Amino acid sequence: MIDYAKLLIMVHNDPLCKADAIILLEGDGFGRLPQAVDLYKQKYAPLIVFSGNITDYSYGSYPFNDCLSLLLEMGVAEKDILHENQSTQTAEQAYYISCMIREKGWSKVILVASPHHQCRAYLTFLKQLPSDVVLMNAPARHLFWFKKEKWGCRFDLLEQEQERIEKYSQKGDLVSIKEAITYQKWKENHLTEKLGI
Repeated sequence: MIDYAKLLIMVHNDPLCKADAIILLEGDGFGRLPQAVDLYKQKYAPLIVFSGNITDYSYGSYPFNDCLSLLLEMGVAEKDILHENQSTQTAEQAYYISCMIREKGWSKVILVASPHHQCRAYLTFLKQLPSDVVLMNAPARHLFWFKKEKWGCRFDLLEQEQERIEKYSQKGDLVSIKEAITYQKWKENHLTEKLGI
């Protein structure tokens, strides 16, 4: 529990640097989009990859075309938006995005999920990514913890996420929290030594 709390703090305060792409995970309605757009406009990365292909409005999974329209309205160029359209859950998102990273030769990406989901998404992606890829966290900001959405209250969902971390860890879908903390150390050393940050 103590290590989980430490990791949560690190994930929610992860240092960012320029990256090859912003990975925007489908879910939480449109709540994650502004964070990805802000990063794009601040030139943290030239591309936004929308990952996911579910339509379930009651669960907060809005279809890509709905999100694409909003991303364009918010000022993202259509040529700068890619769609990973094979995944239907987090482990699949991690797998297909890791394939894309290998194919394109990317070395640094920024992961955008919701605050309650970011830690599990991070652990899941670390399981799939090449070990030398820098994965930075940028959870969506300005989302209310106690607002009742169709898909639940984020404060309650945060507790469910810890249970899911335990469940999916037993299945082998995630790296351990200790492994993620070790990765954080490597990442910071890499960014400071190799990139001069």
